[in-house]
Amino acid sequence: MSGHDAPTSGLGPRRLRADGVRELVSETDVQASDLVAPVFVDATTDERQPIPSMPGHERVPVDEAVPRVREVLETGVEAVIVFGIPESKDPEGSRADAEDGVVQRATRAITAETEAYVITDLCLCEYTDHGHCGLLEDDAAEDPRLTVRNDATLERYRSIAVSQAEAGADMIAPSGMMDGQVAAIRDALDDAGHDDVPIMAYAAKYASAFYGPFRDAADGAPAFGDRRHYQMDPANAREARREVARDAAEGADVLMVKPALPYLDVVADVRREFDHPVAAYNVSGEYAMLHAAAEQGWLDLEAAAYESLLSIKRAGADLIITYFAEDLADQL
Repeated sequence: MSGHDAPTSGLGPRRLRADGVRELVSETDVQASDLVAPVFVDATTDERQPIPSMPGHERVPVDEAVPRVREVLETGVEAVIVFGIPESKDPEGSRADAEDGVVQRATRAITAETEAYVITDLCLCEYTDHGHCGLLEDDAAEDPRLTVRNDATLERYRSIAVSQAEAGADMIAPSGMMDGQVAAIRDALDDAGHDDVPIMAYAAKYASAFYGPFRDAADGAPAFGDRRHYQMDPANAREARREVARDAAEGADVLMVKPALPYLDVVADVRREFDHPVAAYNVSGEYAMLHAAAEQGWLDLEAAAYESLLSIKRAGADLIITYFAEDLADQL
């Protein structure tokens, strides 16, 4: 056997783990420009409100939206996704597409006064008094199947998308998991002359237990029932491929998997199967549990957060929506 047929020492791969060369052969990295920071804008308050279950994050009033985004930009993060808490709610979520709605007002201000890339969340759960992502049948509160009126909801989504684009949104991110939502929104945007506004589809959004803190932050918890009849079963991966393929065919520009860490296999599948940019949402529960463990002294928060984001990038995500964006941007 020649010297080229077998290792010449017992070190093996460790030779490439030494300082200096280690960085040169690193396969994956995370940069601040890969990250999107969520921003919560609250039309019901005149001052910033800390979110207890999400340490370090706040709801901000509309007139604080621009200062809040400037804080994000100062860290090197270039993109934000805006969530709104409206001044009032009703069964149809009528404030979601109001010209003076909370997201619309915040988006106009942010795009006029900053260089941030603004993504707007499109859903109804923050705007409906029942807390669901679509319009419901009259008897939904008594029906264990929780019947959502899919097609009627799509009409609301069309109107919301146009209102957000007219307010200056750079990208629309529909999160309701209604059948046909991407096609409906794409048609509406194109018909209104916003064919240059891309769609980031929540293409594989699971009915996850990791959303709890977000529902506190966005005041979007269901008043009754749950969302398992329109969000995906955590047991299913093949279904995710079908859902993602449908959104891609309907015109989605970016394909998102949510949550991120419990579904890295799905992120990897989407990366292999599609040539679209892939997004992953490092959700509120993933953020909160690392904070809780760090507060007990059980792990190093910054190191664990960075490793989490690195694993999401390694699985195939091109961009990551994460509550750690600002905290890690300087390090990155």
